Amino acid sequence: MSFGFLGIQFGFALQGGFMSRIFQTLGADKSDIPLLWIAAPLTGLIVQPIIGYMSDNTWHPTLGRRKPYFLVGAILSSLALFFVPYSPTLWIAAGFLWILDASINISMEPFRALVADKLLEEQRTYGFVMQTLIIGIGTWIASNLPWFVTQIGVSNEALPGEIPPSIKFAFAIGAVVFLSAILYTIFTTSEYPPKDLAAFKLKKNKTFGEGLKDFTSQFLSMPLTMKKLGLIQFFSWFAFFTMWSMANPAITEHVFNAPYPEISTYNLDIVQEAELFNQANAKFQSASNSTGSYMGIYGLSSMLFALVLTFYTAKRKISRKYVHMFSLALGGVGFLLMYGMSNPAYLGLSFTLIGFAWGSVLSMPYAMLSGAVDEENMGVTMGLFNMFIVLPQIIAATGGINYLSSLFGEASIYAMVIAGLSLLIAAGLNFLIDESN
Repeated sequence: MSFGFLGIQFGFALQGGFMSRIFQTLGADKSDIPLLWIAAPLTGLIVQPIIGYMSDNTWHPTLGRRKPYFLVGAILSSLALFFVPYSPTLWIAAGFLWILDASINISMEPFRALVADKLLEEQRTYGFVMQTLIIGIGTWIASNLPWFVTQIGVSNEALPGEIPPSIKFAFAIGAVVFLSAILYTIFTTSEYPPKDLAAFKLKKNKTFGEGLKDFTSQFLSMPLTMKKLGLIQFFSWFAFFTMWSMANPAITEHVFNAPYPEISTYNLDIVQEAELFNQANAKFQSASNSTGSYMGIYGLSSMLFALVLTFYTAKRKISRKYVHMFSLALGGVGFLLMYGMSNPAYLGLSFTLIGFAWGSVLSMPYAMLSGAVDEENMGVTMGLFNMFIVLPQIIAATGGINYLSSLFGEASIYAMVIAGLSLLIAAGLNFLIDESN
């Protein structure tokens, strides 16, 4: 049931680990990178609730309720993944990011609802943790793809302003895995039909205005637990968006001492200047490969987190609230450790701690939420809940990261400090959650 998330995470990991590198290679200033990423949260804000509502009101006699959206999203995502690294200009790359993120969201949103559809309340923590386990595997493999293809002989260098072949090969592999994994879930997983199919068909025939009214009503009547979890999600996802958008410039510059060489500062018509640029660019591309590989570690540690919880929650209950609190706090410490780091080898520790937070973010809030909402509207509920994910990302992209990090200084590494503080705030907010039900 959850295997398709392997493909979805290939798409997210390649996007999160290497889009900033693509933007920098195409000439983006590092201060502009968060704004170039605004496509991701904006498409999520629009697409996720709509797809959630539509999948709640869909029943296909062959594909079921959620699987039609898996299929459409997978096809579009795979095409976008393949073409992203062939972008000739910055604005085309930013446009492809819009298409890619919207397409991934079409597949991802119904996957969350599918777990809640098929599992009893006491099984849902186990189900969401299993998803996290598969997500962790996908994150680690996809994050290491550019490094791997470089090791087998694909070039990691390119002319000024061009994307290296290693990135093109990695994204092509990701496109194939994305579609294949989704198809596996579609062909091997059945869905339960609505309890009263006749009544469901009448509900499905609502007008757009009636649907909008239902959607608004559910938004206004969201349970208190959902609002509290939303506040925790706000600070959690502000931190992770900051990492995805700014980790590459921050780590290549601060830890590897290999910032991207600005083309405008070199006269490429002079042989010596061109050679200096090529050397600096090769150092940056190599550091970016290493950064991507280290980021893959958070996928591994989230997988370990999920694996332990999978075995534990299969037989026993846990305090989701305290597991989430402790995990977010560890992630916050992981980000803060980067500031004083002089040896890249220690990045492994930072991303291990961040992985515990990531594993919890992908499972605990959804498990806590699924027991507090109406099962018939699980798709739209998950879509509304994900608004608490995209709003902090929009704020981060439109100046939040640049403003907050500038309070500490101009260096990119301060963005990672902001991410760490944000996760620590999210950890503390778990005291608001009441698990008595």
